[in-house]
Amino acid sequence: MKKVLAVVLALAMIFSFAACGEEKASAENVVKIGVYEPQSGDNGAGGKQEILGMQYANSVKPTVTVGGTEYKVELVYADNESSNDKAVSAATQLIGAGCSVVLGSYGSGVSIAASDTFGEAGIPAIGVTCTNPQVTEGNDHYFRICFLDPFQGTVHANLAKEKFGAKTAYCLGQLGNDYDQGLINYFSEAAKALGLTVIPESFPEGNSDFTSYLTNAKNAGADVIFAPCSTSYAQLIIEQAAAQGINTPLLASDTWDSNVILAAANGKDLDIEVSTFYQEGANAEFEASFKEWINADSTNLANNGGNDTLAAVSVMGYDAYFVALAAMENAGSVEAADILAALPTTTFTGITGAIQFDAIGDAVRDSAVIKKANTTTESWEFVATQTVK
Repeated sequence: MKKVLAVVLALAMIFSFAACGEEKASAENVVKIGVYEPQSGDNGAGGKQEILGMQYANSVKPTVTVGGTEYKVELVYADNESSNDKAVSAATQLIGAGCSVVLGSYGSGVSIAASDTFGEAGIPAIGVTCTNPQVTEGNDHYFRICFLDPFQGTVHANLAKEKFGAKTAYCLGQLGNDYDQGLINYFSEAAKALGLTVIPESFPEGNSDFTSYLTNAKNAGADVIFAPCSTSYAQLIIEQAAAQGINTPLLASDTWDSNVILAAANGKDLDIEVSTFYQEGANAEFEASFKEWINADSTNLANNGGNDTLAAVSVMGYDAYFVALAAMENAGSVEAADILAALPTTTFTGITGAIQFDAIGDAVRDSAVIKKANTTTESWEFVATQTVK
């Protein structure tokens, strides 16, 4: 009997050690991708939509095989709160969690603010829709998959001149915001070169009354208003422009590509045209699956603004996730240093097109989608694919 008990105990210990070994192996075979995005603050709505793309991509491909080993991909979140002051603490949180690569952020300012923190830790970062040139300038650790603001600003200057025959353009952005002010600068340079008069103005952080700014635009005889600001301010501009009966075309950048904007513009006599990265309807099979995933979860639906309209930032978030996986496969490693070394030669063909990086770490992109808000059907209408000569 004692011999039988001894055998049973020995077998139990063997199975126990085996189980522990399996758990340890399982725990070791996890690679963490940091999600450095705003989930609150002025850019919280856009950040949540960008995150949705990453989350959906993770649900489609939750593992990656690197060097013959399969790893579970875990998304680790840090809310930068749309604030440059919170950027470093959010970045530090992801570094401390052991992330091998970071995605984000929606918002160029917070991307720039956290850049040195990621660089000093040797963690590669892949920007999704942070379009300001300073994100990748002067460093070798930040990459991005979107077009840049010099291009986007020039696209809008050409749009103002060619489509609307504008002679005077009024520009409005948040004071001290790298994204807003950078785009206004690039738009102004291109518009002036085309012979337009440009009137720039800035509003302070937290502003809610845009009446005087819109009145200034009207009194100046502006043919277009270019307002590359966050959705929280954009909603107020739309509502107050309609209330004042101002029907001057509103031109805006990728931040306005949101169902939040469509809801604000619904039923209003306004012409709103935005530049962005993707037009809904371009890939029906992908969109149907993505929308099914959104609608299946009330949190996902809420984070998408209450309906299943796909924002371009969500599609870009999806592509960014797969670029990160492609970099791991290219590196043959899940170590941050190896991924960083592999990123310059990493390529991926995503939903938004072929993605590869130039010598600075910027995506090679030469076109933007222009679309217009249909204020009756609460949807976006494709206008054109715009390039710059």
